This record gives sequence, structure tokens and C-alpha cells, in this order.
Amino acid sequence: MVEKRGVKYHRGRLGEALREEIETLVEGELADPRIGLVRVTAVHVADDGRSAQVLVDVDGDDREAERSLEGLLAAKEYIRHELVERLRRRRAPELYFRLDRSEREKARVEELLARAKKRMKPRTKPGEKKA
Repeated sequence: MVEKRGVKYHRGRLGEALREEIETLVEGELADPRIGLVRVTAVHVADDGRSAQVLVDVDGDDREAERSLEGLLAAKEYIRHELVERLRRRRAPELYFRLDRSEREKARVEELLARAKKRMKPRTKPGEKKA
């Protein structure tokens, strides 16, 4: 079945609004010491709008990331309550926090490509001109 354009647009706008509000909450209002430097990279809202995957990027090692996810899970209901208040919605979607390592993987791939490019450059002897 083909999805209506308006519904898809609305879900995208809702996801972006959720991302902005969750990021604001995480950066300034949550006082849980387990939550480190967390960036909300994306929010994917389900087709029915009842659930959303929140992708977060945590600065630090894997242990720090796990602690931050534990803190976010502990604050999940508070975050949902605040989303209802701030976005003036009847109900907030159920939030599922996932670790997003795409930025690190992207940086790693770019580093490997740069290395490969560096190796592929033809080496000329000093004094020779490039053709």
C-alpha cells in the first residue's frame, strides 16, 4: 500500500520535534550522573506513532555509553511526560533508546579511504617532473 505524502511528512516533522525536545532535556534538565555527553542524532517514529526509536551518540568508551543508556532508560517516563507538556500532545510515543555509532563508523571509513588514497598516489623520485 502506498503511504500518503501528508502522513509521511507529519511523521518526519514529529520526529524532528521529538529529537529537538529530547536533546534539550538531556543536555540541560536531566541531573542523572550516569548520563554523560549525549547527542540525540535521530528519532524514528513508527508508522502508528505509538513508539519511537531514539538514536543517541555518546562521547566516551563503551562502558560510558552503557551507563548513559541506563540513565536514559531510568529517565524515560520523565522525558515522555515532558514531551506531552512541551509538544501539547495527548500522548507521547514509547521511547526506545539505541546507541548510534554511525558517526564513528563514518570517520573510520573516511580515515581508511584517506590512507588508501595516500598509498595509491604514484611516487615520483626527487628531481623528476610529474607527467
